[in-house]
Amino acid sequence: MINVLTLAYFGDAVYEMYIRKYLIDKGIQNVNNLQKEAIKYVSAKAQAYYLNLLIENKFLSDEEINIVHRGRNHKSHKAPKNTDINTYKLATGFESLIGYLYLNNEIDRVEEIINFIESK
Repeated sequence: MINVLTLAYFGDAVYEMYIRKYLIDKGIQNVNNLQKEAIKYVSAKAQAYYLNLLIENKFLSDEEINIVHRGRNHKSHKAPKNTDINTYKLATGFESLIGYLYLNNEIDRVEEIINFIESK
């Protein structure tokens, strides 16, 4: 099995790609505006928020929750300057899930999660 931080690293890139495409599809063309809008989805705070929504709405399977927990519980001693450690760990769990699903060719499931987030 791939290390959860590797899953998170990859999941972060996959998630950002989907969000960037979503914003471009919305018709946003100015790069500064794209960046401002993207932060609303891809920041650690936003990822933690959307993960909590997914969990509250029982959108994730037990297996998916397990992946989130593995990512969230990975030993991190320090969060980035702009967020607290709990938010950072939730975001890492979220990114781990996206990476896990994508690398296991569960692209439809990734897209279901992205569609759920985009609808909020």
